[in-house]
Parts: sequence; C-alpha cells; structure tokens
Amino acid sequence: MSEERLSIFAAARAAGAAPGLRIGARSCAFAELAALTQVRLEALRREAKPGAPFAVVGTNTLETVVTLYALLELRLPALLIHPRLTEPERADLAAIAERAPSPHAGAAAILFTSGTTGKPRGAVLTRAALLASADASAANLGWRDDDCWLLCMPIARVGGLSILTRCLAARRCVALAPAFDAQAFPDWIAQQRVTLASVVPTMLSRVLDAHPQWTSPPQLRAVQVGGDTAPPRLLTRAALRGLPIVITYGLTESCSQVCLTPYAGRFDPAGFGAGMPLPGVLLRIGAEGHIEVRGPMLMAGYWDAPARSPDAWFDTGDLGVLDERGCLHVQARRADLIVTGGENAYPAEIERALEAFPGIAAAGVFGVADEVWGQRVAAVLVAEGAPPPDAELVAYIHGQLAPHKRPRQVCYVERLPQTPAGKLDRGALANAVRALRPLKPG
Repeated sequence: MSEERLSIFAAARAAGAAPGLRIGARSCAFAELAALTQVRLEALRREAKPGAPFAVVGTNTLETVVTLYALLELRLPALLIHPRLTEPERADLAAIAERAPSPHAGAAAILFTSGTTGKPRGAVLTRAALLASADASAANLGWRDDDCWLLCMPIARVGGLSILTRCLAARRCVALAPAFDAQAFPDWIAQQRVTLASVVPTMLSRVLDAHPQWTSPPQLRAVQVGGDTAPPRLLTRAALRGLPIVITYGLTESCSQVCLTPYAGRFDPAGFGAGMPLPGVLLRIGAEGHIEVRGPMLMAGYWDAPARSPDAWFDTGDLGVLDERGCLHVQARRADLIVTGGENAYPAEIERALEAFPGIAAAGVFGVADEVWGQRVAAVLVAEGAPPPDAELVAYIHGQLAPHKRPRQVCYVERLPQTPAGKLDRGALANAVRALRPLKPG
C-alpha cells in the first residue's frame, strides 16, 4: 500500500535484514531502525502537540533520522531547522509555524525556502508529494538491489530530506555523513559502497581540487549535481575523471528536483542544460520568461497560507528557456536579475562565461547601483594562481558577452561566500563592493 511506503515499520516487515542506514562503521538494518523508532515514537507522544509541527534541528545524525521516521508514523509534520541557524533565526521560524494551524492535510514536513525574494516561507511538503517526487526520480535513475545513496548535504534541506524519503520508500540504504568533507568524500564512496550521491557544484569542485588523481569507482553509477548552475569547466573536469553526472533542477516547493539529465546521458550531461522534465512534471515558460511548474510533487502550499490548487501552475520566479528537445536552460534566479540601461543581464550566464576563461576558477556576479544605468555589472573572482591581466580578460569578455552583460568592476578573493547548503551566497557578494575596482582594458 502507498500509505506504508514512508513507514519504517513496513520497511522492517518487508526487508528487515537489509541495510537501511550506514553511518561511520555502523550499519543499521531496517529492523534495527524500526526498533529505535518505536522508542523515539513513545517519547514523541509525550513531547509533541497533536497536529502541531514538531521542530527538528536537522543535524545529520542517527537521532535525527529516527525522529523523522517517528514523526512520519505519527503523521506529525517535521519543522526542519538548519543546524547552522542562530537561536534568534530558529525562533523566527518556530514563530511562523505557531502563528496558525496548517490548512494542509497530509503535511509531512515544513521546509523554509532560501528567502532570496523576501522573508523565508515554510513550504508544506505532503506525504503524497514526497512519494511522487521519489517515483519521478526512480523513473529516471531506476533502482539496483545494492544501491546506497550518500547523504552528505544537510537533512534540513530538501535535497537531503528527499534522499531519506526516496530510500525509505524504495527500501534502499542511505550512507549518512555528518557533514560534507571534500577530503573524506572518496573514502565514503569506497567504504560505504556508495552507488548514488548528491552534491552542489561547489562541493564537487572541492572534491576534485582535493583529490587530483581520484577517478570514478566502478560501483558509482550517478552523482546528482543541483542547487546551482554547474559551470561547463566543472563538467569537463568531472568527465575527465569518468564521473557519471546527472544535472538536476528543482526547488524546495517541488520536493527537490523537477528536471534531470537523462540517466543515459550521465557521461555527457552538458548538452542537456538543467535537464528534461521528469515523468509527471509539466513545465512551461510563462510571462516574462518565468519557469512555471505543475505536477503531483509540488507542495500543498505555504504554512499559514491558503492551500494551493493541485492543478495550478507554480511560478518558480526563476528565468529560463526550453530548447527544441524540451531541455530546460536556467538563466537566473529572479532576485538575481541585473537590469542595466533597460537591458536584462543574467548572473548565471555571465558567471559561466567568466569561469570558462583560463585563470578564473570561480565567479560571482551581482549588480551595483548606478545613477545613470540603474545597475552596472560587477564580478567577484577567484583566480587559479595570479590574477590574469585585465587586458586579456577584457578582450575575452568582449568576444563572449554583449556590452550590457560585461562586468565593469571586479575584485579578487580567495573563496566565494557560500550559504550553509554550499551554494553561492549572492546576498553576501555585496560585501565586496568596497573592494571593487574598474576592469581596465589595457
């Protein structure tokens, strides 16, 4: 029964001796996880308020996993809180959840969006949506009996939570890492017999930097890369190591991914852009170039807001285009759009161009206020050694980017700022504004 697919007790009945979780040197079978969940469930009956969300600080630990399993059994929504948040930030999120009861039936988890367009909002993910997302993923990747999915991103993020729910529904194993560690990554793959992994581009880049000789082991059949744009140079580096890369595009409100590189294209994903819509996903480009999504994996709505219609299109706020094959190409997050002289400049596009220039390891692009142009394009750059001469960079940019897209100011830093999820922290780029200098043509 579909209702039992997110039950650890049903998993124990169906596959009790099979490994459900590996963490360090410990391996827990589904039967052991069910026994631990039973103990936690009894405690939660005393701690939790009926029908109210239960706050879970999403550390990557056995205790967190067992708590989430218990909440699924009790049908209480988990209010997931990122462990790096400060106490005032945690209190703000808890206050949002306590303001009003949820109007959404079947709520399994509440995850807060990144807040790039305003204050964080709690996306209500239902059991049905999580299962629809798991099924769509499986339709592309399939399952093998020996599959083990590495979870090294925070459980408090939708990318981490969805690994847990996918594997529970499929009765497959999760290899849980306490936190991302570029040095340890290859050892995790080998020691935990990992066949599937999920990372953001920054994480993959750091792994390749830390292990210049590491190549893909035979059992690793897919590494999903999402959460941000994967630069072409990064994909080339991964291809040279024989890594099977599956690019993903998704969002918190859709229980993670809605587009993926076809599994058959995992050794040459660059041509697929952000991927093709998964089974059950309808995708279109709406007004002003916004990416709009419809499908059963979409959230029920935001907490303390009216439920959304299941048939309604969801405006992601992101900008993109669909090619003739139906592949999605993401141009920018709406909040990142730079409008200069009435023309639109997309940071992701400019970053890809800059990162393709020899000597530039990473780029972060943002808009700086300008009385004449409205905004001007600025770039924070990480060099692969000594910064390249301005004249060479300017000559390259002039050959790659239209005038309104060209950075007018730059500065160099050792590392770009990142969010707790390992993504580029665009909001923090503005902190470099005083270090900016004009990019001189020669």
